[in-house]
Amino acid sequence: MAIYLDPPLWPAHGTHFSHLVSDTSLEELHAFCAAAGIPDRAFDGDHYDVPERRFADLVAAGAIPVEARILVRKLIASGLRIPARQRNKSLKVPLLNRWESIMPGHDALFLDLLDRWSEEHRRYHGCTHLLSVLEALDLLTDPADPPRTVLLAAWFHDAVYRGVAGQDEEESARLAEERLTHAGLPAEEVEEVSRLVRLTSDHRPDPGDDDGALLSDADLSVLGGEPEPYARYVAAVREDYAHIGDADFAAGRAAVVRQLLDLDPLFHSERARELWADAARQNLRGELA
Repeated sequence: MAIYLDPPLWPAHGTHFSHLVSDTSLEELHAFCAAAGIPDRAFDGDHYDVPERRFADLVAAGAIPVEARILVRKLIASGLRIPARQRNKSLKVPLLNRWESIMPGHDALFLDLLDRWSEEHRRYHGCTHLLSVLEALDLLTDPADPPRTVLLAAWFHDAVYRGVAGQDEEESARLAEERLTHAGLPAEEVEEVSRLVRLTSDHRPDPGDDDGALLSDADLSVLGGEPEPYARYVAAVREDYAHIGDADFAAGRAAVVRQLLDLDPLFHSERARELWADAARQNLRGELA
């Protein structure tokens, strides 16, 4: 087991940063950084960003200095590397492009939403989840485009996230009402967006509610992932609730999984069922077991 550190080559915040990685486990990396006094907020999925002034003392503490290309190879070989598209910090441009397609000229609102989705306490409920929902909507409606109200509901559905089920969705819906009204959206569209946001609290659209079914299916698409992405999802959800003890989290998560398994149907559209239903139930039953 070893900790590796590349040169401080990456400019930000008036200094340069290095990357700190483990070639074996995140647990080892977290322990090293905790002992060195590196804050949790410096962690970015598979590495810590550390300022240039810490370089020498981290080497003295046991980090092995290597070239940047060697560090990347070590991280890839460890199996811990997270692809760039799965990082919140790398998604500003693709998210901006999507925003411009539905709300051109509303840059301030985009930046406000981006800041909310990028909050430091979020692990699963961050920009990666937002992009995944938007991509799932594309997949479910192809070759057509998703309705704008559904896309806006995706943007707002976890805009407020404090880990309080029901309350988060209600506050997100109220935020949508306030911000979209101010942006000049027609009242009926604002009402529909807020309705859809509230629906994500239980994912139970009424029969015939096609737009509600579409958003619900896209929001739950993560459940139908391959085993490795599903395991990352579960681990990220646990980090979202890091303030809750293991026993309480396990009980709460088991209740959520049972509620999801009780949904009939879990996915509403034929395309969503074909894509994700079987894998989702297998993943949920496996997690519960």
